[in-house]
Amino acid sequence: MLNNKAILITGGTGSFGKKCTEIILKKYKPNKLIIFSRDELKQFEMSQLFPEKKYPCIRYFIGDVRDKDRLSRAFDGVDCIIHAAALKQVPAAERNPFEVIQTNIIGAQNIINAAIDRDVKKVVALSTDKAANPVNLYGATKLCSDKLFISGNSYSGGHGTRFSVVRYGNVIGTRGSVIPFFKKMKDTGVIPITDTEMTRFWITLEQGVNFVLKCLEVSNGGELLVPKIPSMKVLDLVEVIAPDSRHEIVGIRPGEKIHEVMITRDDSRHTLEFDDYYIIEPEFPWWSNDSHMSNKAKPVQKDFEYNSGTNPWFLSVNEMREMIKA
Repeated sequence: MLNNKAILITGGTGSFGKKCTEIILKKYKPNKLIIFSRDELKQFEMSQLFPEKKYPCIRYFIGDVRDKDRLSRAFDGVDCIIHAAALKQVPAAERNPFEVIQTNIIGAQNIINAAIDRDVKKVVALSTDKAANPVNLYGATKLCSDKLFISGNSYSGGHGTRFSVVRYGNVIGTRGSVIPFFKKMKDTGVIPITDTEMTRFWITLEQGVNFVLKCLEVSNGGELLVPKIPSMKVLDLVEVIAPDSRHEIVGIRPGEKIHEVMITRDDSRHTLEFDDYYIIEPEFPWWSNDSHMSNKAKPVQKDFEYNSGTNPWFLSVNEMREMIKA
């Protein structure tokens, strides 16, 4: 699928970008793999892991998704884009709203325009469970970004650029994950718990990358794709990481939910279920020729909601322990 192609990853020096780079270099033979990000130190550090001398296809490109001209230069000759760049810390987003809008929304618009102008074939943008029925600014900006990428297909015209979105839940062990925080607090003997009922969707970084690469292959443009993944209880996570620690209930933070949702009841009217993922189809007349409806897919039930609290698939304590070890 990606052999002899030019691929660009925005936010390429982040947790997702590094794992995606590792897997692409292991499984495929791309013509170019461009790491696009704004931090020169992180690019230098990543170039020690994936040096150009060892991987002649790799390129490191400093730039910001806020800068359309820079994106246009970077997208020259690119076949596929994986858009992973975002400002995603919920508390920071609440304190710096204009900055988050510039990156997550205006940045999405810049990518859409530059990709169409440069005749990029496919763009897959990463979303988040916080974009479904958002209660914080980060989730709201990602919902807006999702809508822009889906609607971006109506702008591509004769250029043929196709945009799709991938949405999944919390990624184990990435920056901002609760796991490093719980490990740090374990030494104090007290673990702060926001709410004893709290649940989250869980996915490993490798699973997330493989799903995004699969979506590059199966998407026609206009879909929002959601993997079937397990939920976990935050109390069970504490049991795995700090079984001997005392719990202290501190209450949920502003903009936080007890349970996360990846497919809302309103979206269920347009959602198809496959063996290991869902597709939310867009409400546009141009979509009728690209429907995924087949023997492999079926519409979900009326008022279906993909909620981490009602998800039938929950991880056990032992399963979580093995995933964290891996």
